[in-house]
Amino acid sequence: MTVYVLSDSLGETAEQVVRGAAIQFHDDPDGIRVVRVHHVSGTEAIDRAVGWARSGPSVLVFTLVKPELRRYLNEAAAAAGVPAVDLMGPLLDTFERVLGRKPKLIPGLSHRLDREYFDRVEAIEFAVKYDDGKDPSGALLADVVILGVSRTSKTPVSLYLANHRLKVANIPLVPEVPVPPEILGPARKKCVGLIIDPELLVQIRRQRLKALGLSATSPYASLDRIMQELDYAWDVYRRIGCEVVDVSNHAVEETASRILEIVKREGEAR
Repeated sequence: MTVYVLSDSLGETAEQVVRGAAIQFHDDPDGIRVVRVHHVSGTEAIDRAVGWARSGPSVLVFTLVKPELRRYLNEAAAAAGVPAVDLMGPLLDTFERVLGRKPKLIPGLSHRLDREYFDRVEAIEFAVKYDDGKDPSGALLADVVILGVSRTSKTPVSLYLANHRLKVANIPLVPEVPVPPEILGPARKKCVGLIIDPELLVQIRRQRLKALGLSATSPYASLDRIMQELDYAWDVYRRIGCEVVDVSNHAVEETASRILEIVKREGEAR
């Protein structure tokens, strides 16, 4: 027997359902032949599949969202004496009745969602790989590069943006460490600098030291050291001419939203 799977997208989901049913009848998963007819957008593909199905023991299985194509396929299959199974129609009709609203009827939406999911995973992996200046060359591949001194929320903001499918590299700014050449050259237009109130940063760093079991009187949390670092950061921002976002008393989501606005604005300007 041959099962012709017709879909207005790739037909992957329908094929999985068919193979799940087929295994109940054949120990060999290939005992029932499955032929995908994908990206069905008109009646020509349906007529072709119905013609193939008439030549031998066959079943038509379809996931078409457009009602007129589902109706045409059911009528064509009935006229040809070929069994047809609509996997999508009854579910759409039931959802419409329960939810009280019409479906979008846009072909391939589930595949788009899959693509978005994998893009998001890829962006998160990118953010982890190029976190905290591990590899400054990531700045050349990134959609946006976040700069800032220690404890200005670079990593959480990067991961939040990654969930919006942006590839983000973040680079810490330390007076004793030379600025990576990547952000002084090709990647400078992708950079966004983070700044913070120095007194607030003192508190944040002291809390961090306590959490690590270290002395809160370390130079790392001293106001003099922090002022030195922030002055250095401002100098870098001026040199590369990047936008600056103040993270003082702002949630990660707020900072990320500001950066998303900047990225969008820069993209429109190009």
